[in-house]
Amino acid sequence: MIRSFLLLTLAILTVCCTVVRAQGDVSVEVPASAFVSAARDSSTAVTIVRKPPLRWYSIFENIPKAWGRWWNLTMRAEKLDDWLVIGGLSAALVVTDDATYSPSERFYRSSPDARKWSDFFSDFGDGRSQFALAGAFGAYGLICSDEKALRTGTQIVEVVLSSGGLVQVLKHVTGRESPFVRSTPTGVWKIFPNQIDYHRYVPYFDAFPSGHICTSIGTVIVVAENYPDVKWIRPLGYTLTALVGIGMANNGIHWYSDYPLGLFFGYYFGMIAAHPEGLPEEQIGTDGTMSLRVTPLLLPDGGGVSLSVRF
Repeated sequence: MIRSFLLLTLAILTVCCTVVRAQGDVSVEVPASAFVSAARDSSTAVTIVRKPPLRWYSIFENIPKAWGRWWNLTMRAEKLDDWLVIGGLSAALVVTDDATYSPSERFYRSSPDARKWSDFFSDFGDGRSQFALAGAFGAYGLICSDEKALRTGTQIVEVVLSSGGLVQVLKHVTGRESPFVRSTPTGVWKIFPNQIDYHRYVPYFDAFPSGHICTSIGTVIVVAENYPDVKWIRPLGYTLTALVGIGMANNGIHWYSDYPLGLFFGYYFGMIAAHPEGLPEEQIGTDGTMSLRVTPLLLPDGGGVSLSVRF
């Protein structure tokens, strides 16, 4: 835990410091009200999309915004089909979890090489690789005065933290057993588990959804969106993400049914981080969307929060 915290802190400080150093090299001034401008003549129409300027606090400022943007993007009436597919696929995979985990477990135990490679790939999604990659982009951007590399580094950190926050909330709500500690064929779900027990016996509660898959695919999306001309990024990234999933199924960290929602989260948070200027879907009006409002709630015998959803 301490080592992970130190790695996280180091990655954030590295990227933030590179952004501070690079601010003097950013020559494009963008109005706060808009990041899209158009230059037109009689025969052509050109749209120039400009990214918001980087600041040392951009990562921390963008995380709450990312949660709000994710809600507005995904909690729309037209996204109902997506949620039904994710829910249906997850439910179908839950039914087959015992049948898919049992051979994976046997393979994992079959040889030292199987264990070594499964553990190797599963480690790619635990955040350390993502923070190391973010630091590499930041260092390259600083040395070579490459603003796009700096931006990519900050966005990787952003997607890991923003998507990871949502994943952790759901883990603490669903309380599903990991395969290697399962007490039933497909693992017990303890909805709203005791949080003290959760932190004492994490593998008994934190399987669903997969944060490893979420951060892996989110990082791939960020890099691919920033470097669209590099055609091998997506095939390589998707392959590594698949190997991460297989490795975790082999060593019993996750069930295959933990992956669909993790992929869904990772994709959207990756797109949100990579496009701070906004996505085309966000330009749609409020028709057919839902809005979330959270306000304090005071009661005679205590307090809490009020959650309201407007259709």
